[in-house]
Amino acid sequence: MSDTNAVLKLGTAERPSPPSAFSNALVFGWRAMLKFKHLPEQLFDLVMTPIMFTLLFTFVFGGALAGSTADYLQFFLPGILVQTVVFNSVYSGMGLSTDLSKGLFDRFRSLPIWSLAPFAGLMVGDVLRHLIAGMIILTIGLILGYRPEAGVAGVVGAFLMLIAIGFGMGWVFIVLGLLIRTPTTVMTVGFSFLFPLVFASNIMVEPATMPGWLRAFVEVNPVSLMTTALRGLMGGGITASEIGLALIAPVVLTLLLAPLTLWIYLRRE
Repeated sequence: MSDTNAVLKLGTAERPSPPSAFSNALVFGWRAMLKFKHLPEQLFDLVMTPIMFTLLFTFVFGGALAGSTADYLQFFLPGILVQTVVFNSVYSGMGLSTDLSKGLFDRFRSLPIWSLAPFAGLMVGDVLRHLIAGMIILTIGLILGYRPEAGVAGVVGAFLMLIAIGFGMGWVFIVLGLLIRTPTTVMTVGFSFLFPLVFASNIMVEPATMPGWLRAFVEVNPVSLMTTALRGLMGGGITASEIGLALIAPVVLTLLLAPLTLWIYLRRE
């Protein structure tokens, strides 16, 4: 009789509510963070390149470009933060391509979860990478003599801007990760796309001395707009229009590529 009562109680019990999309994203975000524990060499790869760029450009080219290394560092450091976040976004696609090759996302697709949760987890890992690399670069800059004139508030605003930039750019490489089978090819295609955007920008030099056709491109280059906004946030004197222009590319990329990512993902065999 007791077994029958137990069955009746189970039959009338309310079904637990499914986890929210936010909970799903947090779980996959935790999975992304665990990768750093098991693969700490990933952080080494992500951090060493911007450190070398910062030191080399400051001390090798700084005097020639700005008259002194101190003046150049004030100009260059916000730009290297943008460059680091943009380059680090490639690793979203590489990680996704690796997981797909192992069949993990086929398993995720069979689970009763929010469809975009695995990609949201990748984004959480990206945010962590961006913050770690950004803090290391800022620390080195402070040691070398960089001083953010806007103070702590400006630095916090700049890092929020960096997270927005990384979030928007990450969708580009997630789409590439879905379409390209090997992580190394994702990296090659990604950097081939990014190098012209990053180096034909105002990250390293002012565009005033460039040829007219190149200067016209640099002035509308999304990377230049992001760099200008970051310089304004950290140095003071930022305007609402500069923030808006810097956010156009991340917002448009997110609105266009997030649905495309889900569409490609759900139609994979």
